[in-house]
Amino acid sequence: MDEIERLRLAMEAAAAALDFEQARRLRDQLSLLRGGASLVDAAAADTADMIRQQPGAMGLGSSQQRMTPPPGWQKPKKPDPMTRATGRRQTRK
Repeated sequence: MDEIERLRLAMEAAAAALDFEQARRLRDQLSLLRGGASLVDAAAADTADMIRQQPGAMGLGSSQQRMTPPPGWQKPKKPDPMTRATGRRQTRK
């Protein structure tokens, strides 16, 4: 049996037994193995302080970037709806 498959089954068994700390450790080891780490490195890694990327941060889960305006920028005023077409109409003869 593949090591990744063995860890995945152990993680699911730990989650089913409500041992979420063990399931978290196994999940992090799986993530390291899938990322290219060796089996020894993944088992020895301390993943307690690993921070996962949140959706929306750095474009994760979104194709839109978060824009921040430059310092001192102010939102322009809305145009007056009563003067919307002024200057564009031609007079009839």
